[in-house]
Amino acid sequence: MSDIIRRDPRAEWIARNRLHPLHAAMQPVPHSWMGPNGVIRKNVHGVGFIGPNGIKRIDRSGAQQGGAAKRTAAVAVQLPLHQVAAPAFYINVVPDMVGGRLSSHDRDLLGLARQLAGSDGAVLAVVFGEHKENAFATVGVDRLLVLEGHAFDGYSPEQRVQGLRAVDNQFNPRHWLLPDSRSGGGELGRRFAASLNERPATRVWQIQGEQCIGRAGAGQQDVARPLPRLILAAAECADPVSDTRHEVLPVELSTALARSLPRIEDLGAVAVDPAAIPMAEAEFIFSGGNGVKDWALFHQTAAALGATEGASRVAVDDGFMARDRQVGASGTWVTARVYVAVGISGAIQHLQGIGACDKVVAINLDPGCDMIKRADLSVIGDSAAILQALIAAVEAYRHGAKRDAA
Repeated sequence: MSDIIRRDPRAEWIARNRLHPLHAAMQPVPHSWMGPNGVIRKNVHGVGFIGPNGIKRIDRSGAQQGGAAKRTAAVAVQLPLHQVAAPAFYINVVPDMVGGRLSSHDRDLLGLARQLAGSDGAVLAVVFGEHKENAFATVGVDRLLVLEGHAFDGYSPEQRVQGLRAVDNQFNPRHWLLPDSRSGGGELGRRFAASLNERPATRVWQIQGEQCIGRAGAGQQDVARPLPRLILAAAECADPVSDTRHEVLPVELSTALARSLPRIEDLGAVAVDPAAIPMAEAEFIFSGGNGVKDWALFHQTAAALGATEGASRVAVDDGFMARDRQVGASGTWVTARVYVAVGISGAIQHLQGIGACDKVVAINLDPGCDMIKRADLSVIGDSAAILQALIAAVEAYRHGAKRDAA
């Protein structure tokens, strides 16, 4: 077992939120308190720990009240289960699922759907093709409908609209929610609205009762209108679900989908130079800091991974990277799905700039640095050796894929 201190941001947030149903359970048990007469009372039974033989031990060195207590395993949070046996109505959500996983925009959308569903309705998530997501239960999904088949592979808006029409006929949802994004949700939602001959509400960022508020005038104005059946919501339209878990019961279409003759041919993705992608729009960022000693190897690794290069302020000030590659509060705030930090200790300005990244991977020699504590995956070791091994693993994977294809 590693002795690296691991943070549980979710448990810390629950401990700070007094309105959360599990707030009381996350509070530390006081070992001493002042009685009504001003006398300090102590709970002698609350001090100590259970030894390996089941005998209670008391540590009088004071380590239990210090930093050593933080090395214990994080408390497992068991959220209350929300069940809807017989939904009175459905709120259908079509997440983007970029890369087969829920994005932060998708989670906000599901939080908005959860608000509209209340206690009687059920949130039905409609997903196209295979996915890699396993957190539907904690983001507010009550029912899950997966539309699989080669017809939904790649860019296939016509076939997807036909699938949504079939879902609409079977479940007759009260509302349809799609992300108003450039990842496909915005276009699919508008095509679906035209197919239903309905006028959608676009760029919605707030819903109040039977009114919704959307952005207009290049984002400089707000437009309020009656809540329609089809809603295209912007990012941060609601808080993601965090205080309940859900059943995620699978459902299926009662009728088979007929494959339509597409008028659009998908020619595949267009190759884009990762260096030409703006930092704020990059999905995969490979960032280097003061711990990088071989910058030629760093650039070679970024090219092998097909990642957009970034850097900490120290690396930029030392002249190893351009100023527009700086990540952090004093540089560019990034929202990458994967952020790899090589040799970056994790200054507060840098951590602020990557706060919206989904997955953070840290490569560092110092197991106690702040970046290691922030990372979802940490690799402790010399960066040069790790980058060389990473390049070899990528080349072996690609050569194996080519042999399988042949």
